[in-house]
Amino acid sequence: MTSPLNLPARSVGAGPRAVLWDMDGTLVDTEPYWIAAERPLVEEYGGTWTEADGLRLVGLSLDASARILQEAGVRLSTDEIVSTLTTRVIRMCAEKGVPFRPGAVELLRDLRASGIRSGLVTMSMRRMALAIAELIDFEAFDVVVAGDDARRPKPYPDPYLQAAEALGVDIADAVAIEDSPNGLRAALASGAATIGVPNIVPLDGYGAELWPTLAGRTAADIVAFHAAHTPLAAEGGVS
Repeated sequence: MTSPLNLPARSVGAGPRAVLWDMDGTLVDTEPYWIAAERPLVEEYGGTWTEADGLRLVGLSLDASARILQEAGVRLSTDEIVSTLTTRVIRMCAEKGVPFRPGAVELLRDLRASGIRSGLVTMSMRRMALAIAELIDFEAFDVVVAGDDARRPKPYPDPYLQAAEALGVDIADAVAIEDSPNGLRAALASGAATIGVPNIVPLDGYGAELWPTLAGRTAADIVAFHAAHTPLAAEGGVS
């Protein structure tokens, strides 16, 4: 996905040039689908897999998740596990629908209307990310950095830095939105002002501001958050 040539003029005043979104658990509530895909895969090889096991993988790269599944007895290569899980989750999305997180699409729409770019930064495979993005009825994302694009996966900052580079913005001019500990670590390490929106795992103690939900949030809220989290604000220059 590329940036539209004619974005509307900014309507909310000074603020971030981009918002960088995690996907699974932040944009869409697909984490239960991943756990549901993992369990039968492990059982096919004679192992057992609980919901608690699945929660251990939330926010990990697919390669790291695949290695844990191999330890649980899955006798497939890392690439085979990643491909199998991705295919099964995409199928579940098609069959059951994609549950977008409350307020996410509405915020994306308001950001677009306000001239603030959005990037999708996910450790899912690109084909999965594009399939999700195509379900939104407007061009929500200017760039997608997926797990098979990242130089190093979350919790390294690389995916966020790559997204900012692709958008042509300084990472300090970006806001990141995440739902997992590893995602928060990556976003914070990149230098983006970071919002945590808890979903199925707690996010306390990582140093990010937490919003209970995106429901009711607007581009103006993102601008205000960014203004309060710039170096100038930290020095008392922004009230």
